[in-house]
Amino acid sequence: MSDVEIVRDGAVLTIALRRTAKKNALTGAMYETMIAAFDEADGDARIGAIVLRGADGVFTSGNDIGDFIASAQTPDEMPAWRFVERLAALETPLIAAIEGLAIGIGTTLILHCDLVYAAPDALFKMPFVDLGLVPEAGSSLLLPQRIGLAKASEFLMLGESFDAAEAHRLGLVNSIVPNADLYAHAAARAQALAAKPGAAVATTRRLLRGDLSALKARMNEEAQAFSQALRSDEARQAFMQFMMRAKPKS
Repeated sequence: MSDVEIVRDGAVLTIALRRTAKKNALTGAMYETMIAAFDEADGDARIGAIVLRGADGVFTSGNDIGDFIASAQTPDEMPAWRFVERLAALETPLIAAIEGLAIGIGTTLILHCDLVYAAPDALFKMPFVDLGLVPEAGSSLLLPQRIGLAKASEFLMLGESFDAAEAHRLGLVNSIVPNADLYAHAAARAQALAAKPGAAVATTRRLLRGDLSALKARMNEEAQAFSQALRSDEARQAFMQFMMRAKPKS
């Protein structure tokens, strides 16, 4: 089975992360598959919504560190950066269904979603600073806009985790849905959205998001800072410590 499963059900395209043995840690190949799915959706007027979900009780544990280190290049060449750029430019409405871990990009991507539904056990965390890195996906701009500077500093600088209840309180998720009902609920919301007049939905979405020039500029600034941080001694030491902790004990 592919690490990313793409299923079309009428006007809804579902992207399911299925690298469950690695807690859906994202590889370059997985990013490329999701980029292709976004291209398919934006290029087909019959697709009215996308659902992004995990599998086996996990959304994603973030980047696969080993794969990420191996593929570290300039930002424009890295699949992870192409993914976040494509995410920000996506025209098709995007709905996320979050269950279990949502680490790093698993949290920052929800800032680009139109609707987000979380299971009670969802756990969000952006540990960029802990890895000697900086925020990505425009989160340094979007997060304080959404939840205020104090909470954004707590989550991005201290790397504090937060649960579904806090995410709902802060307005980062639309509602909390029981695990057993989560994916069906997200799919139903996607079908309902896709059934509405497409031009009206597209215009409303564009008006809600406003001018994206500031977001694009910030994402470019983040990419340059991230690339520089990735080559730092701090990041190398943090990655080494992470890999040692993750190494199975004999």
